[in-house]
Amino acid sequence: MSKKRGLSLDEKREKMLQIFYDSQDFFLLKELEKSGPKKGVISQSVKDVIQSLVDDDLVFKDKIGTSVYFWSLPSTAGNQLRNVNSRLESDLQSSKKRHAELVEQCNALKKGREDSEERDEALADLKAIELKYNELKDEMAQYADNDPAAFEAMKKAIEVAHTAANRWTDNIFTVRQWCSNNFPQAKEQLENLYNEIGITEDFDYIEMTLAPLSSVIN
Repeated sequence: MSKKRGLSLDEKREKMLQIFYDSQDFFLLKELEKSGPKKGVISQSVKDVIQSLVDDDLVFKDKIGTSVYFWSLPSTAGNQLRNVNSRLESDLQSSKKRHAELVEQCNALKKGREDSEERDEALADLKAIELKYNELKDEMAQYADNDPAAFEAMKKAIEVAHTAANRWTDNIFTVRQWCSNNFPQAKEQLENLYNEIGITEDFDYIEMTLAPLSSVIN
């Protein structure tokens, strides 16, 4: 046999509300936990179900002395539904008003944009201007390398690289001198090592010469 399906939260709420409506009496929580299973709601879930009904103003509670009592009448649900309906009606009217405002704004924006020969000519002129603008923009991009500001930035970058390269050249000469002073007997082996890594006889500082800006741009 297939296992019996448990009640959903909405079904549990309906069952617990029916307890109130049938008796129209006041209940303690422990009394509701005893009555719940008779309606198919297990006692462990009664507290949460009742709280959800209290949160939705379908069940009321009040503390009398040290005890908390719960109650609800059929008219409570009716009043709640009427309140919900009133809120929905208010929201609907607000939405209708907003829709009318948007339609009015849309119609106002359409004024002056009706199809006409003058408007078509203006749109054609605008399109031609946009095409010309894009052509000029592409042409300017081709000359970006000759931009004085770009050239000046490249010049500074070259100067930094030149200084760094010669600083490392200094370091290499210092290391070579140190090796020569401390390992004179390995002179031949050191020279072979230098040649293998590219430090040949013509290894020297780099001289930097920059062409005038005018000659680069022209």
